[in-house]
Amino acid sequence: MYFYQSYWVCGCCGALRPRYKRLVDNIFPEDPEDGLVKANMEKLTFYALSAPEKLDRIGAYLSERLSRDVARHRYGYVCIAMEALDQLLMACHCQSINLFVESFLKMVRKLLESDKPSLQILGTNSFVKFANIEEDTPSYHRSYDFFVSRFSEMCHSGYEDPDIRTKIRMAGIKGLQGVVRKTVNDELQANIWDPQHMDKIVPSLLFNLQSGERTESRSPSPLQASEKEKESPVELTERCFRELLGRAAYGNIKNAVTPVLMHLDNHSLWEGKTFAVRCFKIIMYSIQSQHSHLVIQQLLGHLDANSKNSATVRAGIVEVLLEAAAIAASGSVGPTVLEVFNTLLRQLRLSVDYELTGSYDGSTNIGTKIIKAHEERQLQEAVIRTIGSFANTLPTYQRSEVMLFIMGKIPSLFAVCNSRPEGTRMIQVMLLKSLVQVTGFQTTNMLTALPSSFLEPLLSFSLTEDPEVRLLVLQILLSLIDRHDNRPKFANMSSISDISVLKLKVDKCSRQDNLFMKKHGQQLYRHIYLGCKEESSGREHYEALFALLGLLSVELANEEVVVDLIRLALALQDLALSTDEALPVYNRCAVHALVAAYLNLICQLTTVPAFCQHIHEVIEVRQKESPYLLPEAVFFVFIPRLHSSLDKVEGSVLFLQSKITESLGGSGYNTERLATPYVPQYTEEDRLSKRKSIGETISLQVEVESRNSPEKEERTPAEEITFETLKNAIVDSVGMEEQERERRRQVVEKFQKTPTLLKNKKNCFCVPPPSPSGTISSGYGQSQSRSVPIYEMKFPDLCVY
Repeated sequence: MYFYQSYWVCGCCGALRPRYKRLVDNIFPEDPEDGLVKANMEKLTFYALSAPEKLDRIGAYLSERLSRDVARHRYGYVCIAMEALDQLLMACHCQSINLFVESFLKMVRKLLESDKPSLQILGTNSFVKFANIEEDTPSYHRSYDFFVSRFSEMCHSGYEDPDIRTKIRMAGIKGLQGVVRKTVNDELQANIWDPQHMDKIVPSLLFNLQSGERTESRSPSPLQASEKEKESPVELTERCFRELLGRAAYGNIKNAVTPVLMHLDNHSLWEGKTFAVRCFKIIMYSIQSQHSHLVIQQLLGHLDANSKNSATVRAGIVEVLLEAAAIAASGSVGPTVLEVFNTLLRQLRLSVDYELTGSYDGSTNIGTKIIKAHEERQLQEAVIRTIGSFANTLPTYQRSEVMLFIMGKIPSLFAVCNSRPEGTRMIQVMLLKSLVQVTGFQTTNMLTALPSSFLEPLLSFSLTEDPEVRLLVLQILLSLIDRHDNRPKFANMSSISDISVLKLKVDKCSRQDNLFMKKHGQQLYRHIYLGCKEESSGREHYEALFALLGLLSVELANEEVVVDLIRLALALQDLALSTDEALPVYNRCAVHALVAAYLNLICQLTTVPAFCQHIHEVIEVRQKESPYLLPEAVFFVFIPRLHSSLDKVEGSVLFLQSKITESLGGSGYNTERLATPYVPQYTEEDRLSKRKSIGETISLQVEVESRNSPEKEERTPAEEITFETLKNAIVDSVGMEEQERERRRQVVEKFQKTPTLLKNKKNCFCVPPPSPSGTISSGYGQSQSRSVPIYEMKFPDLCVY
């Protein structure tokens, strides 16, 4: 009787238990190996859908059972409870789901806190399923801080068993991916882009990305991979990292990229460059294209922050910038274009200073970190390549601005730099190399491509004694003038009988081209002439000068320009014949060869039979009697066999001005202009540029010369007014006053006897000189009446010293 009564009481109590508890209990089998009782699970799901107000109680009860089973190590029932929770989450989307989710997250947290890898993975998988659910109702108080921290910790798992370690790390990566998906679009959640979260998520992903053996990221996204590769932490990390960056809005880019920079710093990963480049390739391909400039700006700021770090670190950052610029879309550098180049040029200058001083702080104290020159040179080359890479992303008008900007940074040839003239020279070379990178574009208007503010300072560098600087100037000019890809066809200087094999692209000279040559033609001719006079010029210089003459002929030549170029070529022949210049034998032969190659080119471009006949006859005679006057012997023989004496080069081996004038005159060319020998104008700039040290004090010089006329027959040595003269001029001494008065008289007398223009250093005034033909050609071809001779003018006292 007692037994029966006890049984009845228990059964009665069981019947009195809430229905949701009985439904929950029924899903658990007696043997956990049998798994979830599906029929009973369907009943529980139907009940939850029918009575959504009970959903939070169902969740709380499941959580209670799971906690008890975890404590008792009944892991089979733990798995069943999590499976039940997952199914309820997938089925229910009512307004009261939030309380159920709290119970669910509490159970997931319980599993993640366990030291059993299987439970950690189980909890992670459930969280990932939950993260993929789109909830109908928002949550105001839910927090994922614990999950970010725990999943990040799992990403760094150091479990002994490598297979289990890999599984734990992959679970951590999936968990972080789930947190991002769940929170990134939910404005009510704590911002996942806050530094406190990004500083955990991003380094965890990079840690796993770095552990892979693959060193190169696939281009925009991994499209296909083997099943084994998809299961690797590296591949999973890359997908997660791409997804994270792809969801980043404009204001979140900085918080996502900053931890990447810090990770590369902390683990010395800039020096290897491979991993750093891979990271930023992923970043640049994953973010929205309009945000690319934000990444570039952060890299530039980081480069500045590491200005005193080792050259290898700075070079690594610059290499990453190079790759980032190559990926960025056109114009993605953003509104601060000049700031980008300003930063790079500043780093270039700092590197030169470090190389010269040998330390980062300019001292040589004990303990100072010593600079390795070869590493600084590698950095400088990397910066120059990066400048070119950035320039390639810019439209033409911005490139022109960048050219002017860089030109403004180049130290002038006449800058006083007594402390380190070698440093100034190195900076000039580096910045000119940067200009070479920027000028690789085509333009339709030469006036905009080569404005006076750019061309004049550029040409001034062609007067320096440094052959490297002169060659860089020529390369810049060739890049800007070549608009039809003709430059490679002039790479080899030769005197071929038929230039049609070159397949030159000759376009009609436009009005803008005519204006450009009227404005700047004489400057170009003058610098070509002076470039041929340089004793330090080698084969590359003469080949570049030939290419420049050729490009002027096919790109910018009208009838007047053709005449001027032929006169220039004949003047160069006279230069090679002159014994006054004391040019070495090689240079004289090279100039003769240059003239032969160019006249052979221009005669075939003009298609005047008599002109071509004369040029070809001279070339044939040279081939038989004087091959050392042709480019094939001078430039293409390994050891040129040059004639030891060129004093007797005359007769049939020379190009005669009279015959050329006669032949071209019959075809309508200006015979009067052809008959006038070309004489380049010399300026004080020529003399000052020849100083051995640019740090040498520059004296003020007053010179009587022609400013506009390209030719003049006589030159009078300029009177030099030195600092000492100016000093003595103010000494209160009767003897000195008498000397000064006599010197002034001599200067004025010299001015009166000189039939040219007075050009004052202060540009007090400028009167055009008498023209040989009686008229003066202005900058645009207009004629003016003959000017008043100098000796008939009355100069104001302020303008005569």
